[in-house]
Amino acid sequence: MQKKGFKSGFVAIVGRPNAGKSTLMNQVIGQKIAIMSDKPQTTRNKIHGVYTTDDVQIVFLDTPGITKPNSKLGNYMLKAAESAFNEVEAILFLTDVTEPIGGGDRYIIEQLKKVKDTPVFLVLNKIDKIHPEEMLPVIDKYRKLMDFSEVVPVSALQGNNVNALLEQVSKYLGEGPMYYPADQITDHPEQFVCAELIREKLLQLTREEVPHSIAVEIESMSVADNGLVNIGAVIFVERDSQKGIIIGKSGALLKEVGKLARQDMERLLGSKIFLELWVKVNKDWRNRESILKTLGYRND
Repeated sequence: MQKKGFKSGFVAIVGRPNAGKSTLMNQVIGQKIAIMSDKPQTTRNKIHGVYTTDDVQIVFLDTPGITKPNSKLGNYMLKAAESAFNEVEAILFLTDVTEPIGGGDRYIIEQLKKVKDTPVFLVLNKIDKIHPEEMLPVIDKYRKLMDFSEVVPVSALQGNNVNALLEQVSKYLGEGPMYYPADQITDHPEQFVCAELIREKLLQLTREEVPHSIAVEIESMSVADNGLVNIGAVIFVERDSQKGIIIGKSGALLKEVGKLARQDMERLLGSKIFLELWVKVNKDWRNRESILKTLGYRND
């Protein structure tokens, strides 16, 4: 039974690549649904995470980092991020306080200025990495660029001040329905999250030339009578040399990817997992519309 006066709404998290958007999402939800990596442009789709208490439900959209696109996939990612501005009750502009204000931040701010009647929060992330006295000058610099509805410093990784951020966001939401069951943490199907977990491990374990040439598709997912979940996944790369890197010597790297991804999947699904991985070459897939649609990247 939904409580009287229950609030709900949608909130977008935007920012430059590597600002910590996925980390914040996972911290809020309390479970990994968005992948994290020290490599930019990790998030490719708008990831919906659902935060629910007795009084409020906030559906967060973790958008791709906004940067100049250099492929059809890049164009998709940019449109996915910018379209989120018009779908929400509030926008969290996440910035990295350890980095100076750059062209990417200024570009996002210019886009945010065009948004009408939607509160924009300045969320200053990674405060655990600087001295508190360094905060005020940073805030002043951003405030000169835009009049933000709220300014909230946080550490997404450590969770510092994240509850205060959630309380502030809740104040801007009106009464509304519970869009998702109280125990649901994402609106993405399990196959999507599992594919993202595999991609995360690949990002963590491969060298610089490989990460953005990788896509993952779950080809099969079934549950056996004994409760074992069988998952078959294909890892797409653009060149034969990348296939060799991902498989590794005697299959060692692929085996490690499978082991780490399986551990995260078992935590996510609460079941034992049997995971099979294959690597296929699909030349220049990031610029091929048909393949992008097959993998779930759409501009419509």
